[in-house]
Amino acid sequence: MKVEQIYTGCIAHAAYYIESNGEAAVFDPLREVQPYIDRAQSDNAKIKYVFETHFHADFVSGHLDLRKKTGAEIVFGPGAKPAYEATIATDGQIFSIGDYKVKVIHTPGHTMESTTYLLIDENNSEHGIITGDTLFIGDVGRPDLAQHVVSDLTEEKLAGHLYDSLRNKILPLDDNLIVYPNHGAGSACGKMMSKETTDTLGNQKKYNYALQDMSKEEFIKVLLDGLTAPPGYFPQNVLMNIKGYESLDTVMSRATKALTPEEFELVANETGALMLDTRDASDFASGFIPNSINIGLDGNFAQWVGEMIPDVKQEILLITYPGKEEEAITRLSRVGYDYAIGYIKKGFGAWRESGKDIETTARINATELAARYKSEQPLIIDVRKKSEYDSEHIVDAINIPLNEINKHLAQFPKETPFIVHCAGGYRSMIAASILKQRGWDNFVDVTGGFKEIAETSIPKTDYICPTTLL
Repeated sequence: MKVEQIYTGCIAHAAYYIESNGEAAVFDPLREVQPYIDRAQSDNAKIKYVFETHFHADFVSGHLDLRKKTGAEIVFGPGAKPAYEATIATDGQIFSIGDYKVKVIHTPGHTMESTTYLLIDENNSEHGIITGDTLFIGDVGRPDLAQHVVSDLTEEKLAGHLYDSLRNKILPLDDNLIVYPNHGAGSACGKMMSKETTDTLGNQKKYNYALQDMSKEEFIKVLLDGLTAPPGYFPQNVLMNIKGYESLDTVMSRATKALTPEEFELVANETGALMLDTRDASDFASGFIPNSINIGLDGNFAQWVGEMIPDVKQEILLITYPGKEEEAITRLSRVGYDYAIGYIKKGFGAWRESGKDIETTARINATELAARYKSEQPLIIDVRKKSEYDSEHIVDAINIPLNEINKHLAQFPKETPFIVHCAGGYRSMIAASILKQRGWDNFVDVTGGFKEIAETSIPKTDYICPTTLL
């Protein structure tokens, strides 16, 4: 049986495509659906079903556009209540795709409608399981997301359901089945996912901590231990997946408006839109439009947009490298940011050539930081995750994780100069752009971040300093 995994690294997401005898099915598609349509056309196949494992939190699924463009039937597992037409399957129900079969296995726990799909080949042999966020490679789905939409679904209740699903529905399955999860390492839907994106169920029974022999109480404790708060955009994406959303074609039409510098400035002033600069950190630092925020396309763009922009309905004006506009709009839409309203034609170069005001932000390298550390002992703010900071950090550095920066702006001094760094320079430039927008100008950013700092003689420690804020 051929199962095609379509993996998108920037959001650590896996969709799946199967085809048999001119019929195809797509599981958990991304927002941009044309690649799935093209894939089916290359097989001379019709997309018959779009299977959803659950209402996703970390991305907006493309199921509605796929149905609109192909006539495919949307299928959810038991208990799902979408606000649009869809088939709500029963536990054990079987769907046919050519000579293949897909069996519904209801596995509540990550969410109550969470469903695993058992794939059965043309010889009636069980091939694999598409597990959504129920079972990852090395991990299982976090059980604390649904309560942000339905308050009664506490994380303890959901963890208990997940324990039962894993023990009663997943563990009895054959060891030779291939596990096809919805996410890999880097996703916020779990806490310790493997970089591998498939494995046998037998290996997971041996090595996945959540599948080991333990009581329900022990499982709940282990599962909830160390969970950090989910990104703020998660509940908003869930609601979009439940209630529906605009077609990506509509989103793209609204966003692909090329604006001259004068038009860009006028629209920014009239609408109060957020100016989002998606260029590399080094290019942004050397010159940017005043009050714009930098989140580079070449990093975990969608995830950091979701972390740093609270409202998915925020209007956005884009500054990109020429030719990168549609990529930026598409990647915004994957996480529900559908209200880009235009971009500056010919990029930042056009703004510079217009003679309009430009700002810069200062940067130093790790060698320069080492010299300043020795002579000045400056205030250093580390914007990496707490777990990264706890692993190793500069002695006396203060930890304010980037996703917490808006809660702790008062901790950034207005008068005393300070230095900001992250792991490699990507996140610290996001922080720098936010600080510049909010009126700070007395700091420098470290290019190369802690990866280069670690190679210098600056004293470092592997325990938590007393000055840690979070």
